[in-house]
Amino acid sequence: MASIDTSGGGNGKRSKPQKKILRVDFTPMVDMNMLLITFFMFCTTLSIPQVMDIAMPANEGRQPIPGSKSVTVILGEQDKIYYYAGVADYEDYASLKETNYLGLREMLLERNNTVASKIQDLKKKFYKKEIDDKSFKSLVSEAKRSKEGLNVVIKATKDSNYKNLVDVLDEMQICGVDKYAIIDLEEGDKFLMENLKTKGSLTAMAKRP
Repeated sequence: MASIDTSGGGNGKRSKPQKKILRVDFTPMVDMNMLLITFFMFCTTLSIPQVMDIAMPANEGRQPIPGSKSVTVILGEQDKIYYYAGVADYEDYASLKETNYLGLREMLLERNNTVASKIQDLKKKFYKKEIDDKSFKSLVSEAKRSKEGLNVVIKATKDSNYKNLVDVLDEMQICGVDKYAIIDLEEGDKFLMENLKTKGSLTAMAKRP
């Protein structure tokens, strides 16, 4: 706020120049500055990057994985997801399935049913306070690392985006999949995707004499 003080006067004769005193009140400015500082501090806190832990398999000590316990997930264009179980079958184009994130979750829960069921039972015991937090985390981790757990290989095409990878990693956590690996897309995977889109025409062409 600003105010002007005037003083002086006349006695009927020539009036003297009036003196004006300008006083500026900076109190509202201080309040506004505090609001701006609070706003920028809040925005800075929100912009802190979030970190996701990724458990990558070690190069040493790898054991053969049975086909029934392995799934390969391919991230395609426009949020599309492809997957096949076990070893890729290049003769049958229908062995590669196309789905969405809901279908991917249903498939992972079905194939990882043993581990997912154990985790659900542990959650019920935890909510009923039959086990403490430390025991709950230890038992869940043990269930995920068991031989009955599902192994998932994740591959991303150049048409997928970072959000697709984050969403798939979220599905791993939701479905209790602890053993997964992120590797590069291979030429065989590109063949499977193109063969599926053309409904087996590539396989038919390869079989022609």
